[in-house]
Amino acid sequence: MCGIFAYLNYNVTRERRYILEVLFNGLRRLEYRGYDSSGIAIDSDLTTVEGNRMGSPPYDAPPPLVFRQEGKIESLVGSVYSEVDAMDINLEEPFFIHAGIAHTRWATHGVPSPRNSHPQSSGAWNEFLVVHNGIITNYEVLKETLVRHGFTFDSETDTEVIPKLAKFVFDKARDGEGMVTFSQVVKEVMRQLEGAYALIFKSSHYPNELIACKRGSTLLLGVKELSGETSGTLFHDVKALTTNGKPKELFFSSDLCAIVEHTKNYLAVEDNEVVHIKDGSVSILKFDSGKEKPASVQRALSFLEMEVEQIKKGKYDHFMQKEIHEQPHSLTTSMRGRLKENGVILGGLKDHLKSIRHSRRIIFIGCGTSYNAALAARPFVEELCGIPVTMELASDLLDRQGPVYREDTAVFVSQSGETADTLLALEYALENGALCVGITNTVGSTLARKTHCGVHINAGCEIGVASTKAYTSQIVVMAMMALAIGSDRISSQARREAIIACLSDLPSKVTDVLKLDGEMKDLAESLIGAESLLVFGRGYNYATALEGALKVKEVALMHSEGMLAGEMKHGPLALVDETLPIIVIATRDACFSKQQSVIQQLHARKGRLIVMCSKGDASAVCPSETCRAIEVPQVADCLQPVINIVPLQLLAYHLTVLRGYDVDQPRNLAKSVTTQ
Repeated sequence: MCGIFAYLNYNVTRERRYILEVLFNGLRRLEYRGYDSSGIAIDSDLTTVEGNRMGSPPYDAPPPLVFRQEGKIESLVGSVYSEVDAMDINLEEPFFIHAGIAHTRWATHGVPSPRNSHPQSSGAWNEFLVVHNGIITNYEVLKETLVRHGFTFDSETDTEVIPKLAKFVFDKARDGEGMVTFSQVVKEVMRQLEGAYALIFKSSHYPNELIACKRGSTLLLGVKELSGETSGTLFHDVKALTTNGKPKELFFSSDLCAIVEHTKNYLAVEDNEVVHIKDGSVSILKFDSGKEKPASVQRALSFLEMEVEQIKKGKYDHFMQKEIHEQPHSLTTSMRGRLKENGVILGGLKDHLKSIRHSRRIIFIGCGTSYNAALAARPFVEELCGIPVTMELASDLLDRQGPVYREDTAVFVSQSGETADTLLALEYALENGALCVGITNTVGSTLARKTHCGVHINAGCEIGVASTKAYTSQIVVMAMMALAIGSDRISSQARREAIIACLSDLPSKVTDVLKLDGEMKDLAESLIGAESLLVFGRGYNYATALEGALKVKEVALMHSEGMLAGEMKHGPLALVDETLPIIVIATRDACFSKQQSVIQQLHARKGRLIVMCSKGDASAVCPSETCRAIEVPQVADCLQPVINIVPLQLLAYHLTVLRGYDVDQPRNLAKSVTTQ
């Protein structure tokens, strides 16, 4: 969704051009989240502004320069340099201390346009500027109140009420001839806001200061000491580290990907914390609407286990292509240190395994690809644990207010750990007393912090909007979870040992299936003119059918449906003719003979068949020469979905490239869906 980035240099000289490039590059790192417009705010100088405006600003500091643009970030970059040139602003002007903010917007309230882009302003002279990720649910009431007090609104956004409310609070305090601090203004604004948000405030009344706060949405602080990077082996109190007066750079971001190239020392801001940067020092206050004076908070910095290379394409043309081909490595890292002596060790679960084993049922909860990964793992979890497993789409669970009990274990699956519906479902499950387990790729995410226990999938940074390597790692981690939960059952010991042996060999099998890349490109060329695609699966591979169809739908913008093969005769069969391409997943497992029957029925109705089968089975599953076979390595049935999804990921990728669409940033989609 929306992306936030801010950069403050302290006690170190940085030219305006350098500051602009840091902000632009921060936005580029956030592009993958999905956006339709962007903007930045930096400081000007008084002489420049006085020469271009009538009157004087209501403060002594240089007024900010605000630039906003619809479209891609490079459009913003071009327009900024054009405007700077027209205004005769010196790009080489040095700043010993400077605070800049930036934003990528994914439209929710108001169409994509410069006036709806962020930073949003309090009005004339941009006394208060705000960048925002999330949704303010009571903005209409606040807007009506502010209009009655003489404020006029320029945008259609919910965000614009925030800087205007800040100005209202500031003016009211000043009218009483009292002094008000920046943090006091922000705390009073927070007191009035309802909804989920991450906010960064910049104000010329408080030059060279930034304030960040959050409730629900992710926000991170990065700290870089220029006199020598702090050691990652130690935990540093953030306030002690930043009050030493040494040259430093400080960053706020919605995402670790925008921080990693600058520093590996970071802090995940907690809900209702107010982080105030002033004079190079960071102070953190805990906001409580019921208390007049907030409490000061001591927090330690964490060390980021990520390399800059992870957020670059390297030799690949697109991030999605890179991430598909990274899966042998990502699966290896997901399993590293967790498979030992015919057993599985999951440190994040070990203290709760007994409680999970005594659960009345396990509920898998997720959205999109994460839901599909859980669906792929369900049969194996049921088999090894002997516990009933139910599936819930997070949004549907919330809409129905479905029953969740204290005896339940609720497993929440989310790549980002910030999916809005999943987090709301988590709150619902916690309120109902369930044991809550998190499966996520993002260390420090809201899901990781709010669940009782969980497992990080360790797939590495995933930039492409369409999830690929995170999906396969999620399946493997949930398979390991099933092995750990069921490890006390003697009856399944041989089965568990066979699966563990297969897990060790899985990355090499994925390497083998990636050799189908050229074959999938040829298949994509044959399907480029198709208007629709059906994918049939059953058993373990029903989830594969859903996920494969979702990938084609997401990136190739082609209608595709994943269907349960057992339901073929109950409606979908009416769609079959010689023009409709149909993929049938028929690898060797307990459902193989049933899938052979499905293939025969589709062939009898002249279906355009593409069959995915185990190596050596092409002649057994293809009823005619017109049927096309995709042969994949055979592994244990519960892990076969990891193998089978890879050709469909490659097919979706090549279809997208051939159809001329944006692979990494599909139309209308965002990587992390942080609104309902």
